[in-house]
Amino acid sequence: MKLATLDNGTRDGQLVVVRRDGSHFLPAGTTLQAALDDWEGILPRLTELAAQVESGGEALDVGRLLAPLPRAYEWIDGSAYINHIVLVRKARGAEPPETLETDPLVYQGGSGVMLPPTADLELVDPAWGLDFESEICVILGDIPRGTKAADVGRYVRLVMVCNDVTLRNLIPAELKKMFGFFNSKPATAFSPYAITPDELGDAWQGGRLHLRMDTRLNGDVVGAVDAGPEMHFGFFQIIEHLCKTRAFTAGTIVGSGTISNADESAGISCLAERRMREIIADGSPTTQFLSAGDVVEIEMLDADGHNLFGTIRNTVVPA
Repeated sequence: MKLATLDNGTRDGQLVVVRRDGSHFLPAGTTLQAALDDWEGILPRLTELAAQVESGGEALDVGRLLAPLPRAYEWIDGSAYINHIVLVRKARGAEPPETLETDPLVYQGGSGVMLPPTADLELVDPAWGLDFESEICVILGDIPRGTKAADVGRYVRLVMVCNDVTLRNLIPAELKKMFGFFNSKPATAFSPYAITPDELGDAWQGGRLHLRMDTRLNGDVVGAVDAGPEMHFGFFQIIEHLCKTRAFTAGTIVGSGTISNADESAGISCLAERRMREIIADGSPTTQFLSAGDVVEIEMLDADGHNLFGTIRNTVVPA
């Protein structure tokens, strides 16, 4: 099942059920948050609409879509790809944590404003180092404290992709305070569609999505990165870690962190990795961070070439 949120002039928009090819939709008569709050009760109706929209419905304009969850109760991002952690830590002269392979890295981002898939990214100050990050994320139902990885799957309602926008040059000063990210993490942009895990078939295994994430910058492919094998901590392990001391409510979003492969030929899912590789090879970076006019596109295709989540297309504009 493929879901989206249509901009109807309200803060939370209108939940719609989308045809598998993304061309048409039918309204669900509610919001996604309300659906998540009563998932078992509304699922039969959504399933019925999903069958109906395959042969009917209204033509869909992606430009009318908000983020699937325009505001969320929580947005928690991980960093599950060890290659990415090692590279970006080197970029700022920091060592990876001693628990790199045993304890997931997570931080809590801002969830009050989630950007639509076609949102412009405002360039407030080029010196801040505006960067994109191509990621996978999941939306949870109500999940109890103490939930173990083996049981997490039953609480994963939907899967999306996102552009976790980062201001790289603000990170070092924030981390020196020993209190985490804040100003360096502006609003995140999400894919047009959120889909149920059953739509992913065999590609969804153990809380990992074994598909390729494609990233383009100004029309050029900069990344064709395999999201599955090098995800050291799968979503089930990350979420077990989150639930160690507290429960989470329906409408919580959890991210994978930047998808990264050790094989440099796969490309990048963020500019910071390219800059780090340039430093390693040549002593200094030549790649610049994003500037006004740049266009970032992020999408993930299935084995048959279908664009599962739709395309995130963000243009950088002067603030």
